[in-house]
Amino acid sequence: MSAPQGVDLAARSRARRRALQALYAWQMSGSRMAAVIEQFRHEQDMEVADLEYFEDLLHGVEGHVGELDAALEPYVDREVEQIDPIERAALRLAAYELKFRLDVPYRVILNEAIEVTKRFGADHGHSYVNGVLDKLAGELRAAEKRAR
Repeated sequence: MSAPQGVDLAARSRARRRALQALYAWQMSGSRMAAVIEQFRHEQDMEVADLEYFEDLLHGVEGHVGELDAALEPYVDREVEQIDPIERAALRLAAYELKFRLDVPYRVILNEAIEVTKRFGADHGHSYVNGVLDKLAGELRAAEKRAR
């Protein structure tokens, strides 16, 4: 699959990884998202990430968190707030992309969510994330899924 014109896929992948960590920090600290973004913006490896995409993801999740949690609710086995914080961050991040970033193929979103959960989450957290997001993608990206 080719990238849209001018999109650096590796930089986007790094942006998602950093966004997951920033969402985790936001969820755990209760800080304002702007403060979390500012803290992450000054870290060295942010220079190789897509900073614009990173900020869009974080502001998007913050601005739509209630809507995202409501979309996830039918597919999770407990209250969203009770889900492991890394898995919850990955689910919210991917739910935002599935719902609002239609320029990103759903398979990319699912793969990235699984990879960041494997990297930062519990041993089998990625399986849980995959199951939930596959069902959510079936709802939010039904036409795209059928076209595959």
